[in-house]
Amino acid sequence: MLTGDLNAALVEWIVQYRIKDPVAYLFHVRDVEATIRYVSESTMRQVVGDNSVDEVIILRRKDIAEEAGRMMQELLTEYDTGIDIVTVNLQDVNPPIPVQPAFNEVNEARQERERIINEALQAYNGAIPRAKGQAEEIVLEAEGYAIDRVNRAQGDAQKFLAIWREYSRAQDVTKRRLYLEMMREVMMHVDKKYIIDEDLKTFLPLLQLNQQGGAR
Repeated sequence: MLTGDLNAALVEWIVQYRIKDPVAYLFHVRDVEATIRYVSESTMRQVVGDNSVDEVIILRRKDIAEEAGRMMQELLTEYDTGIDIVTVNLQDVNPPIPVQPAFNEVNEARQERERIINEALQAYNGAIPRAKGQAEEIVLEAEGYAIDRVNRAQGDAQKFLAIWREYSRAQDVTKRRLYLEMMREVMMHVDKKYIIDEDLKTFLPLLQLNQQGGAR
């Protein structure tokens, strides 16, 4: 049969029917089986001619069979054959034998293309959500860091203003308090402490005695 895109296809199908009106089946048509065959062939050629070879062989086989069945029923009812079409099935649809190897290669290439597309979609569906999640995580971390820095800066500024207000009220006391607080923080991290008289001329003898195990 000639398809709608001017290709050829070998089409095999079966038609199942039942007799719904025995009188019409026996007396209204001379050769009912031949009529069914002719109606079936003409209808199938028409439907196949309205579709491409890919649609006939692969894409729309079920739709083509259903459409052909409806058209057959309309003609057989018009001819008053007493026949009710039960089903039409496309049994085997192939390209002509000389071109079957090339057609098979085309199908294999299409299947390979579909496989590659599906793999690419799977990779895409796996990578994009992961990248979005990582981006959202980075954004949240950056926002949290920004909030922390702003809060710290505001706290430091408020602390500075509080100290400045105290300093402006009592400069001498505030200076001493700041000095003592800083010294306490520094001295906590000093391993050895030497308390000496301010009139001491040199500090080295004390250090040398200490290194030799002498008394402090």
